[in-house]
Amino acid sequence: MSSLLDKIDHLGIAVKSVSEGYRVFPLAFGLKPHKFEEVPEQKVKVAFYKVGDSNLEFLEPTSEESPIAKFIAKRGEGIHHICFKVNDIYQALENLKNDGYRLIDEKPKIGAENKLVAFLHPKDANGVLIELSQSQG
Repeated sequence: MSSLLDKIDHLGIAVKSVSEGYRVFPLAFGLKPHKFEEVPEQKVKVAFYKVGDSNLEFLEPTSEESPIAKFIAKRGEGIHHICFKVNDIYQALENLKNDGYRLIDEKPKIGAENKLVAFLHPKDANGVLIELSQSQG
């Protein structure tokens, strides 16, 4: 799979409020959000902060049914996932499945920034939720 990886795309951080939850980053590190977006399919609001070639992605639930709301209820605010940019998400998912990894998403769906995204089960990744993403077009 490593040959399909391009870079770390972002770290997803679950917060109760994107307007309050990210205060430490602008204050301590001088970061400014470069984009806000709502992703209805994922039931989240997202604030993006550029850090070099990667992003910090702050995720606020917009519904109690959101995976982010459930994560915060169970574990509190904090790092939710790490996302790797891949060159071919379909091939990466096929390779992972063939190697015995459990996929949360058998097929990619549309995520923030209109990217194709899919998640791997954290039990197969040392307890870390891993997202794969690929830009479209």
